[in-house]
Amino acid sequence: MDGLGAASEASVGVVRMTTTQGGGASKRSLDEMRAPPSTAAGVVAGAKKQGGKMSVRKILIVDDSPTERHVLNDMLTKSGYEVVASDNGEDAIQKAKSLKPDLILMDVVMPGLNGFQATRAISRDPDTRAIPIILCTSKSQETDKIWGMRQGARDYIVKPVNKDELLEKIAAIV
Repeated sequence: MDGLGAASEASVGVVRMTTTQGGGASKRSLDEMRAPPSTAAGVVAGAKKQGGKMSVRKILIVDDSPTERHVLNDMLTKSGYEVVASDNGEDAIQKAKSLKPDLILMDVVMPGLNGFQATRAISRDPDTRAIPIILCTSKSQETDKIWGMRQGARDYIVKPVNKDELLEKIAAIV
C-alpha cells in the first residue's frame, strides 16, 4: 500500500457497513438512511409550530389513479387536513414548489416521471427538500422500500392504505 489507505463498502440487508483500512468501521441502519436532510432553520416547509412540535396541515397527494386520490382525499379531509392533489410526477414537482405543502404522499407507479424520480427531484431541490415525502404504493418488496428511502422519502406505506397506519405515519413525521 502507498499509505493512503483503501476503503471498501458492502451493503447487506438494511444495514450499510463502511470500513477503512486502519480507520475502523461505521454502519447506518435503515432508520438513519431515512432521516431527511436538515434545514438551516430546522423547520419543515410550510408546517405550523404547535407547542414546540411541527403540525402537518396541507398534504399533497400524488397518484395517477382517480380512485386512490379520492380515497386518500376522503381519509385526510375527514381527519382535518387540507388536501391538494396531483395526477403525475411532473405536476407534483411544480405543486411542491408553488404550494409548499407540509407533506407529500407519493405513488410510485405512474406514467411519465415515476414516484421515485419525482421524490428524488423534490428531495434534492433546495426549495423543496424540507418537505417530507411518504411513498404510498402497491410495491411491497423490501428493495423498493430501501430504494424509495434512498431517493429521499421519509417513510413508506403499502396499498391498500389503512387509515390508522397512515395517520400514525403522518403524526410521526413531525
